[in-house]
Amino acid sequence: MKEKNAALLIGIIVLLAFIIPFTVLKDVEKWYGSFLFWLILTLIVIVCNAILTKDWSNEK
Repeated sequence: MKEKNAALLIGIIVLLAFIIPFTVLKDVEKWYGSFLFWLILTLIVIVCNAILTKDWSNEK
């Protein structure tokens, strides 16, 4: 269940990475408006993946 929730969260973040820059940030003329947004979303995905995989091991 934890993996399913994390995958759903990451999927939502990916959709936001496409939708937000072309809707909410469309009036921001500087390129770094979208770049900062994408950077923050990337960091959130990295943290989600780190939390999701921290319990993985080869032990049974």
